[in-house]
Amino acid sequence: MSAFHDLTLQALNGGELPLAPFKGQVVLVVNVASKCGLTPQYKALEKLYQSYRDKGFNVLGLPCNQFAGQEPGSDKEIEDFCSLTYGVSFPMAGKLEVNGPHRHSLYRLLAGEGAEFPGDITWNFEKFLVGKDGRVLARFAPRTAPDDSTVVHAIEKALA
Repeated sequence: MSAFHDLTLQALNGGELPLAPFKGQVVLVVNVASKCGLTPQYKALEKLYQSYRDKGFNVLGLPCNQFAGQEPGSDKEIEDFCSLTYGVSFPMAGKLEVNGPHRHSLYRLLAGEGAEFPGDITWNFEKFLVGKDGRVLARFAPRTAPDDSTVVHAIEKALA
C-alpha cells in the first residue's frame, strides 16, 4: 500500500477515517473552510463527487482554521453547516493543520519536502488529485474551481 493509504485521520463525526478504503480510487483532497469567500466551492465538490463516485472517484474534505480563522466552529458545527447548506455527502475529516510545525502527516506527504508538488498550502480550497495508487497527480490553486475544465480533465484521465 502507498503511504497515502496507510494513513488514518479523525473523521468529522469523531470516529476514525482510514484512507486504506480509498485504494483503487481517485481522490480529490481539499482543505476546506465554512467562512471563506471560496466556501461555495462545496457545491461544485459535491456535484463532482455525485457525478464520478460510481466510476471510482472520491472527495476528501479537510477542515482547516489556519487561514484568517475561517473555520472556527466545532466539528459538529462544521458537519451541520456542510450537510445543511451544501448537502455534502463526501467524507470529511476533523479539523487539522496543513502548514507549520503541526502540519498533519497527510499534508507532509502531499506538500512537504520531497513531495511531487511541495510547498505551503496558500489558502482554503487548495486541491490535490491523488491517483488510484496513492500517488499525487496534480495540485490546483484555491481559486481553481472544482468544476474547472483542467480539474475535470485530470480526474477523467486518472479514472481512465
